[in-house]
Amino acid sequence: MNLNFTKMHGIGNDFIVFDAINQQVELTTDQVRLLADRRFGIGCDQLLLVEATDSPNVDFRYRIYNADGSEVEQCGNGARCFARFVRDKGLTDKETITVETASGTIHLTVDESGLVSVDMGVPHLEPAEIPFEAEAQAVSYAIEVDEMVMEFGVVSMGNPHAVLRVSEIDQAPVEELGPLIESHPRFPQRVNVGFMQVVARDHIQLRVFERGAGETLACGTGACAAVVVGILQGELDSMVRVTLPGGELMISWPQMGAPVVMIGPATRVFEGSIDL
Repeated sequence: MNLNFTKMHGIGNDFIVFDAINQQVELTTDQVRLLADRRFGIGCDQLLLVEATDSPNVDFRYRIYNADGSEVEQCGNGARCFARFVRDKGLTDKETITVETASGTIHLTVDESGLVSVDMGVPHLEPAEIPFEAEAQAVSYAIEVDEMVMEFGVVSMGNPHAVLRVSEIDQAPVEELGPLIESHPRFPQRVNVGFMQVVARDHIQLRVFERGAGETLACGTGACAAVVVGILQGELDSMVRVTLPGGELMISWPQMGAPVVMIGPATRVFEGSIDL
């Protein structure tokens, strides 16, 4: 099976993107892992499939696989790359694209400068919707990790996120705590883990340990989740600049019940083909 692909990134969070409309793409878990491997494959944090859809008023279907082969519900940086990809490949000439994902429908808008705005939908805060085991919804939750009790904000942006406040982002114990929290039993579908330093009411620094991928240079849904948690905890305003290791995103959340909007770049790195 010979497949054409595009390598892309959203501020360092990198992807292999396949057009599954004009070529047949059927990948096993082992093949996804091979493609994602940075020594024996192409290398990526996530693999993205662009598919046709029969759903009314929807332009495409968007599927996401982590480097460990697991399929996940949502990826914000991937969504921006998806928008750039379908326009660059001539699959659509629309400025605003409606896309079906495993977690619902999202809307992507590409401006003249190439920046992509993503309507990420309304954040889910009810524990059962995240999913997260808790008796009632709260702004923060005490979670025991490695015999220590820590306070987290928990939210779903179509995928589950736990957000931990830290005082110094460079010293955050991402590699130590990330895997422990990712697989914590209170998160039945595992969880992405954000380590957030509040710099000002309109600026945070963030590192994210993504489930199934480890720490990445950027995480769009993680940036959205961190801003939602910071606003709910009274630390942030409604428009926030998020600095991640790979670059910056702008995140807006005007009020409860409103969708979160993410604005940032998407970059095409190279085109290729691979024989599987």
